[in-house]
Amino acid sequence: MEKILLWLSQDPDITHVASVYIIYSLPDLFAQAHLHPIRIFLRTQNLTAPLTVTALVALILHLPINYFFVIYLKLGVRGVALASAWNTVNLNIGLLCYLAVSETALKPWKTPMSFLCFRGWQPLLALAVPSALSVCLEWWWYEVMVLLCGLLSNPEANLAAMGILIQTTGLIYVFPSSLNLGLSTRVGHQLGADQPTRAQLTTLIGLAIAVICGFTAFLLSFYVKNVLGTIFTCDAQTLALISIVLPVLGLCELGNCPQTAACGVLTGSARPKVGAHINFISFYLIGLPVAIVLAFGFHIGFKGLWLGLVAAQMSCLCMMVFALVSTDWEHQVKRAQDLTLEADNEIKGDLEESLLR
Repeated sequence: MEKILLWLSQDPDITHVASVYIIYSLPDLFAQAHLHPIRIFLRTQNLTAPLTVTALVALILHLPINYFFVIYLKLGVRGVALASAWNTVNLNIGLLCYLAVSETALKPWKTPMSFLCFRGWQPLLALAVPSALSVCLEWWWYEVMVLLCGLLSNPEANLAAMGILIQTTGLIYVFPSSLNLGLSTRVGHQLGADQPTRAQLTTLIGLAIAVICGFTAFLLSFYVKNVLGTIFTCDAQTLALISIVLPVLGLCELGNCPQTAACGVLTGSARPKVGAHINFISFYLIGLPVAIVLAFGFHIGFKGLWLGLVAAQMSCLCMMVFALVSTDWEHQVKRAQDLTLEADNEIKGDLEESLLR
């Protein structure tokens, strides 16, 4: 990884630290791969309280764990990566313990293993891959911004400010992301229950809440623009960059919160491909060129990258809203019924085949 970053003209010292962090973050990948299926397994049963409680406990434990690795053992950036991995392991343990003791949750280990576990993946992947791609296309854009920061003058300050701002964005993203998951589940259930009017009403309410979240984030970004950076650093250049760009981040959230919620509706109505196409067009065909031109062509620098993100988020929001406004909800109910019937027929066919063997 270090060679790739150096080939991309990144600062050698920063590249070395980044490569160390990536290597020590590998355990977290395996833990995350196990965690997300458990979360989805519980959400499909409408069991969301255990997720919140487990996350709260893991967060409380994360503080002393982080101190132990970073300060006590003096592992620095390696300790940060290991602490994150440990936090994910704690989440896994908490949810597995809940599955073991709960009388409400299904017990997956009580289901006999059979070859049927390896059947019926096509309809699942047809929805899962575009949904994952839609999220990845958006978050990869932030990684591209990090790489572009390394090409600006004074990359240390720019990357430090970018890291703090991305962490801030990630914190804000918790709210529209939760709304995304809720809308996806709710709209999917209502379409499956032949309730197109309720699905449409749920969409409108969800978007209204998302708009409120966006405006709240926008106002807070102005209010804390001179304060937020001091929580993380005392470097004057980094603080100046954060103070300048934080209001721009607030503008991004005006588009990000509603479009994230809208993407959940598309997923719930089995249209993740639409969301993936919109994200690709808005972030890579609109936002990325705007960011590069403003940052390097017009020499706006760090702020120009975030203005490119504003262009991406706003264009994404417009396309998402257009997709929802033009939705035929009666047709979506019929699609949901057809998809359910198709899945049921495939399961019945697999069962009959297994009995005949």
